[in-house]
Amino acid sequence: MQNSSSTEKFPQEMNKHFQPQEVEREIYAEWEKSGTFQADSSSPYPAFSMVIPPPNVTGVLHLGHAWNHTLQDILARYHRMRGKDVLWLPGTDHAGIATQTRVEKMLMQENGQSRHDIGRTAFVEKVWEWKDKYGSAITEQIRRLGDSVDWSRERFTMDEGLSQAVRTVFVELYQKGLIYRGNRIINWCSRCGTALSDIEVEHIELPGKLYHIRYPLKDGSGEVVIATTRPETFFADVAVAVHPNDERYSSLIGKTVILPLSGREIPILADPIVDREYGTGCVKITPAHDPNDFEVGLRHQLPQLQCIGSDGKLNELAMEFAGRNALEARQDVVDVLRKQGYLLHVTDIVHAVGHCSRCSTVVDPLLSLQWFVRMQNLADPALQFVHRGELQFVPARFEKVFVHWLENVKDWCISRQLWWGHRIPAWYCDDCGGTTVQLEDATCCGHCKSTHIHQDEDVLDTWFSSALWPFSTLGWPDTDTPDYQKYYPTSVLVTAYDIIFFWVARMVFMGLEFTGQMPFQTVVLHGLIRDSEGRKMSKSLGNGVDPIEIIEQYGADTLRFCLATGTSPGNDQRFSMEKIEGSRNFMNKLWNAARFVRMNLSDSFQARTIEWDKLDIADRWILHRLAKANKSAQRLLEEFEFGEAARVLYDFAWDDFCDWYIEMAKISLYGESIVDKERVQTVLYEVLQQLLQMLHPFIPFITEEIWSYLPQRNGQLLVASDWPQIQQAWIDDTCDTLMGSIQEAIRSVRNIRSERNIPPSREISLLIRPLSVEAMERFQQGQYYIQKLCHASQLENKMDIEPPSQAIALAVSGAEIFIPLAGLIDLAAEKNRLEQEKRRWQQEIERIDKKFSNPNFLARAPQEVVEAEKIKREDYEARLSAVEERLRAVAAMEQ
Repeated sequence: MQNSSSTEKFPQEMNKHFQPQEVEREIYAEWEKSGTFQADSSSPYPAFSMVIPPPNVTGVLHLGHAWNHTLQDILARYHRMRGKDVLWLPGTDHAGIATQTRVEKMLMQENGQSRHDIGRTAFVEKVWEWKDKYGSAITEQIRRLGDSVDWSRERFTMDEGLSQAVRTVFVELYQKGLIYRGNRIINWCSRCGTALSDIEVEHIELPGKLYHIRYPLKDGSGEVVIATTRPETFFADVAVAVHPNDERYSSLIGKTVILPLSGREIPILADPIVDREYGTGCVKITPAHDPNDFEVGLRHQLPQLQCIGSDGKLNELAMEFAGRNALEARQDVVDVLRKQGYLLHVTDIVHAVGHCSRCSTVVDPLLSLQWFVRMQNLADPALQFVHRGELQFVPARFEKVFVHWLENVKDWCISRQLWWGHRIPAWYCDDCGGTTVQLEDATCCGHCKSTHIHQDEDVLDTWFSSALWPFSTLGWPDTDTPDYQKYYPTSVLVTAYDIIFFWVARMVFMGLEFTGQMPFQTVVLHGLIRDSEGRKMSKSLGNGVDPIEIIEQYGADTLRFCLATGTSPGNDQRFSMEKIEGSRNFMNKLWNAARFVRMNLSDSFQARTIEWDKLDIADRWILHRLAKANKSAQRLLEEFEFGEAARVLYDFAWDDFCDWYIEMAKISLYGESIVDKERVQTVLYEVLQQLLQMLHPFIPFITEEIWSYLPQRNGQLLVASDWPQIQQAWIDDTCDTLMGSIQEAIRSVRNIRSERNIPPSREISLLIRPLSVEAMERFQQGQYYIQKLCHASQLENKMDIEPPSQAIALAVSGAEIFIPLAGLIDLAAEKNRLEQEKRRWQQEIERIDKKFSNPNFLARAPQEVVEAEKIKREDYEARLSAVEERLRAVAAMEQ
């Protein structure tokens, strides 16, 4: 990065190639040093605030993080440049189970110890040591992406202030009766020894079996057949259920059956939860091992028998199978059922099986004594706010998804059997059995004042603390802090749609309950990153991509722009290295254009005021297109259409500026008129400067580096500059239409030169016959550029032109263009070349037809190969037709 002061000169020569690896770290350090990222709660400027979805302190950034952070940074930089006081607050999540698992593995590998060997206090100290040593890795990666976050306000979910907020919320909800302790079905990992949140369960489609088992009626009049995927749980069955409207079983409701092997009697009952079309229409009810069965059990006041323990092993209810791992014992249970005549048959199926996302153990639905939040009480106010339009979703379709979940919400299990996390502030009395919940650590029972108390061993679900993130990070429960006063509620939340329930909903609940306000005004949802074939990225498929490796090879801007242009609100994105290459090509294009401009500006260059009436058609056109691009980009960014905004700027930069205006500018830059040269230099400088400002939120590093080479910057950083104002006076649709005609003419003539193999160095003549006076005047304004860019030695533009007998005729908007061929083309050589090309395409077509006439090829070749050959044949036929058309044109010229 070129550092400068007001007295220093800028080097005129930029490097031939942009080397991001050499400058990105230096540029980011300069940004941090400048203080530009730091919000100022005392400033008079309006606030724009966001909190970063806190990544796990254990982890490394994946492409999903890179995408999410890119979109947030675009907003942060854009609104900062628009004059807002921007707070983008960074931080990390303590990630209870993930961090504990990581440290446990480290302990075992280094010392052969488990956490139980060293005890809770020592283990928690080890985790803090690990966090201090390795936790900075994620923040370093955030810097590598270029995130313009306010590092002075960085937070961690177990900071002292945030811990105080967590305890305050727990105590208040408990006192309101919204937190309770009870036995309910939860996700249980026997390997990790803890309850899991739904997001920590990965559902994998696996082959399985549906076992059909006969349960004899007690009265001996027959039997019912149930279908189950988990026969090992039948020891804990307490009922058989049928649908109340299922005529097949209506006469059996109220009767009892004998449970196989154990001989226990259980009733047949009716419940609408039963799917009459699944299996036999009869289902076993096992309340302690299935969430739906648990609800049935509550409705019918059934006992809650448990045959699998927290260790994943069968207990004494399973008789001779007691002590064995439930999954491993399944086949033996089935063999005994078959041997005793209870197993009728087995059906192969494919079903989703829950696995622990940390250790891949199959998750058990298990009845367990846990802490829960009553969610319906919190969901009702949220529904009212959403219905009143006080929370906007982008795209809007997710509002229906959100509302549907709110209307069907279930109580939230918030306790985890871990040592790392926010410990539950509940103390149990060993004398009276009472429970004390309070803000400060208890020293005695709140009921009988006994000092024989002990604290709950569990910690809170990580999502509990992250649900408070938008306001706990701003100082709450102290609502008088300047940050809370200015930046809460936050402006926007950007996150992936897959955590709309796990995180977004819980932030909404907590925000409304404890602040009376929505924690954010708008929720912008993006999708998930998939590979080029549309598959989810995973270790098992080996299709994951490390964003830091992409940054190391191509630079952060290339990755950011690729992800930004691939963004469509709420939709998944397919990632491929071809897209990365395309993004890298854009960086090269921009760098080369800037280098060209810089080479044509002296160190002492001073931009002059743009005088519209002294500009020519090309100058007015590029300024018009610049103003239109600015207007579109602003509108699209305000509407969170990141991908469309990026494409608008891409098209302007690549097509309008680089491919057209710079080529036109060269004519004046290399001409003899000093006035024309200075005019074009001023326009080039203005366009490049504004283009860098508009592209900066998307690709901050390369734009900052280019900016440092521009004269007149006097050490000002691009990151601290303003977004360019839209110059309404530059918008000229008539000029745009006129230039469109000029470009069409140039493009058409260039295409003919290419098709006829007319060398670029060979001058041609052009005759333009306008079809109207208006068209003639239009081409008069642009004929200078048409002549120069088509390399024409002469150009005539008249309505009464008589075309020569040997000429190529082109139809463009409002005119005909003739290219005289006399002396331009060696007709004999051209005819010979075209004949050879004709034979080539005929041979290719014959080759494919020979394949298609071969029965073995059609029978053995994969369908995609056959289709590919058909597409090739169509292409060859089109090429042959074009060659034959050119041959006919040559023949006509020879006559």
